[in-house]
Amino acid sequence: MTTKHGKKYLEAQAKVEAEKAYNLTEGVSLLKEVSYANFDASVELTFKLNVDTRQADQQLRGAVVLPNGSGKDKKVVVFAQGDKAKEAEAAGADFVGAADLVQKIQDGWLDFDVAIATPDMMAQVGRVGRALGPKGLMPNPKTGTVTMDVSKAVSDAKGGQVTYRTDRDGNVAVTVGRVSFDEAKLAENIKAIAAVILKARPAAVKGTYVSNVALASTMSPAVTLNVSSL
Repeated sequence: MTTKHGKKYLEAQAKVEAEKAYNLTEGVSLLKEVSYANFDASVELTFKLNVDTRQADQQLRGAVVLPNGSGKDKKVVVFAQGDKAKEAEAAGADFVGAADLVQKIQDGWLDFDVAIATPDMMAQVGRVGRALGPKGLMPNPKTGTVTMDVSKAVSDAKGGQVTYRTDRDGNVAVTVGRVSFDEAKLAENIKAIAAVILKARPAAVKGTYVSNVALASTMSPAVTLNVSSL
């Protein structure tokens, strides 16, 4: 089925050369030009990788703190008790709890963006794994959200940390900011993500690792970026 696009999208698409891979500076500038939403749209960077995600050693997953933040205020919950609960509260967590927080989630509450847990709490957190997992909210050591250093984890989450992981087709999509961001700051965020993804190249991958990199905002056409400029 062919997707039908409106007039504004088609006008924006006409400004993008379909076969061209833009260097980073050009690409960011063009993306801002073709973003026509009447709100401050999110900007997403998508890598198409030549990886076989059926192999555990070719699955990428992790977290990056963007140098200029993500442009989104995140609600953070922390599963902790005792001194670690106090530490999380002092760091600015929006909600801190243990069994009470598990029960709240079991009752259907999911009004948060990031969940952090101390290792000793993971047995209890596992009871709400079916609710958290599909939403991408399950704490995980690979993304720094299962840790004893809850203060740093809360600070990172509040300060612009974004998580990344390969989907089943080998794509990695990451939010890198908002259309309102200064071009230089957007470019800096993109470089920070790209550095991590490029460094994470699995040893088993032969030949081309990154097939394509595209930049797009909510509702805008995608702009292809030249990998060598990242």
